[in-house]
Amino acid sequence: MGWDEARRLAHGAGRALPTVVLNLAEALGEVLAEPLWALAPLPAVDTSAMDGWAVRGPGPWRVAGRTLAGDPPPPPLADGAAREVATGAPVPYGDGVVPYEDGVLLGDELTAEPPRGRHVRRAGEECAPRTAVLDAGSVLRPAALALAAALGYDVLRVLPQPGVVALVTGDELLTSGAPGPGRVRDAIGPLLPGTVAALGGRLTALRHVGDAPEALAGALATAGGDLVLTSGASSHGPADHLAGALAELGAHVLFDGVDVRPGHPQTLARLPDGRLVVGLPGNPLAALAALVTTAGPLLAGLAGRPLPVLGCARLTDAVSAGPGTRLVPVRLTAGLARPTGHAGAAMLRGAASADAFAVLDVDTPAGGNVRVSPVY
Repeated sequence: MGWDEARRLAHGAGRALPTVVLNLAEALGEVLAEPLWALAPLPAVDTSAMDGWAVRGPGPWRVAGRTLAGDPPPPPLADGAAREVATGAPVPYGDGVVPYEDGVLLGDELTAEPPRGRHVRRAGEECAPRTAVLDAGSVLRPAALALAAALGYDVLRVLPQPGVVALVTGDELLTSGAPGPGRVRDAIGPLLPGTVAALGGRLTALRHVGDAPEALAGALATAGGDLVLTSGASSHGPADHLAGALAELGAHVLFDGVDVRPGHPQTLARLPDGRLVVGLPGNPLAALAALVTTAGPLLAGLAGRPLPVLGCARLTDAVSAGPGTRLVPVRLTAGLARPTGHAGAAMLRGAASADAFAVLDVDTPAGGNVRVSPVY
């Protein structure tokens, strides 16, 4: 299957999960399931944008009284009157606010240039009641949660982040210490938590599974989650048991192999209970390429988000694509994509200093335009 087709198919396979209601403190990074409506005007009344005096008339003004943030709205000012106000305090009907630094107060008499309506946040200036301030599908970043709080929300209905369980296979893997003859350090396990989070998922468990066929089938059957990631069993070697395990469990395979380098041996399947399985290659850079190719679009679909849009940049060096699609680690600077090198399927050095994959379908000269996909 072609790389672009695999991305589209994976996104379409990710049917949006049922919505849930979360407290604001729990909703960071989630996706709004419905528009966020203004429950009341924001601000609710005219408020001062500065510390100073609210005034009415051309001045000078006679100052009487003070209003602080949280006080009830004061009565309207008479012509020639002023009232001391704090930032955020409701202001009486008048002609604006004179900041402290712009006025001269002698006794109770204030002189200054007339403010001509300045330094007042008018009621409903930010939004009127029943205004949609965020669309459904918006990602709840910190500023969005702050806006929801300012509007009076305590909970929000969201499309939840998909839960992801990772099964890292391989009898040769070490989880600590230095590698040695016949043993290699697991690099995919440490890669997954941050990458899954950046792709919009929530890694709920990471388990190491031996190379016995029954071990992988049993782990898949009991893994839980909305998406199960496996690594190191997706090819067709003597220790690659994903295809057999999926068949034993009655899974429907959507594709088995993508025409991309690195990352060709990747699999997408759906288990009878609806859980999705993405089989990642066992080589680290190939696994990262498969995460970008398949897991990213799939998680976007599960979270109700659109298929991630690819960027564009110009290559600083000529790169040969070869057959199919080639993903090349690059560093992006001012619209330029500089290959970082060390791009073999088993290597991570190039990806560690990269922030994107250049997506090449044809040989591309220096200065040529290429699509780019973030490296998480």
